[in-house]
Amino acid sequence: MEPYREYIGNLHIHSSYSDGKASHQDIAQAANAAGLDFIIVTDHNIWPQDLEGYYRRTLILIGEEIHNVRRRPQSNHLLVYNAEQEMAPYSFGSPQTLIRTVQERHGFCYIAHPVEKSSPLMNELAAIPWTDWPVEGITGLEIWNYMSEFKGLLWSNLAALIYAFRPEWGIRGPNHATLRLWNELLHKGQRLAAIGGADAHGSTYTMGPLKRTLFPYEYLFRCVNTHILTRGPLKLELEHDKALIYEALRAGRTWVGYDLPRSTRGFRFTAQSGAAQAMPGEELKRLGAVTLYVSLPTRGEIHLLRDGQRVRMVRGTELRYTSVEPGIYRVEVYRRYKLRKVGWIFPSPIYVT
Repeated sequence: MEPYREYIGNLHIHSSYSDGKASHQDIAQAANAAGLDFIIVTDHNIWPQDLEGYYRRTLILIGEEIHNVRRRPQSNHLLVYNAEQEMAPYSFGSPQTLIRTVQERHGFCYIAHPVEKSSPLMNELAAIPWTDWPVEGITGLEIWNYMSEFKGLLWSNLAALIYAFRPEWGIRGPNHATLRLWNELLHKGQRLAAIGGADAHGSTYTMGPLKRTLFPYEYLFRCVNTHILTRGPLKLELEHDKALIYEALRAGRTWVGYDLPRSTRGFRFTAQSGAAQAMPGEELKRLGAVTLYVSLPTRGEIHLLRDGQRVRMVRGTELRYTSVEPGIYRVEVYRRYKLRKVGWIFPSPIYVT
């Protein structure tokens, strides 16, 4: 019997406490309608208390997206989870000091939108990448940020008009530069998990006579999400379930799924050597040959990478690969959607030692 349980959440969301447009209850209602098991609201530089709990079957947790507001141009946004206090007062030093302080509070961090493209249309669409490298102590990277990708599509007023009404024509997957960065950091010895998020705000934009709420929360919660594998089932109990979710996110038992074209629920990526087995985010000590196995809920184009280099590509629902080589094994899955090849599933690595 499989020891892990799969749950779906969104980890990058803004409410009316910062620059979002909805209350926590309204956001939770949208998440519940979209079928999410949990959400983590990450308002800018604020950690409101007494808002965690269940809304029907969706658990609301509170994190924080932190940046130094004095820095110009803006950069270095950090997603902080489980610190259990507001960490924004520590944002005015170096990012490394902030990360270390979060760790001292028993929290953990993911870098938000580490690579971004600007839009020339307005100042608020400027790129906000991570610029202070090297950095240590992070759990992983937000490799796919839906609204960050959308920002990069707005290279003209015509493009903005088209993609505002048909975003699926432009959304393709994680930024290639982000994937290259991820590979480079893994190659340098960092163990970095993957998450994806909506970066949902529910904002209304105006272009001439047109006024439109781009990307309602519920729509975004049907797009790029983070799937986790927990050690046991959720029980609809706040403290119990919060601990399970944060343990999975800290361990990196995650994959980023573009659930709009087709749900990625049921995806599996495992490595086995003898009786030992590993899931995404885990280490497998090789006892001989290693068999890596990928299973999809429906057909896709599966790419298996070792140390950033592709070693096998299969079209179908399964990939099985046997190797005697240690290394960092990653999977990227693509599929056809709206006549284009789009990114679909991106799990955290398995580390074969």
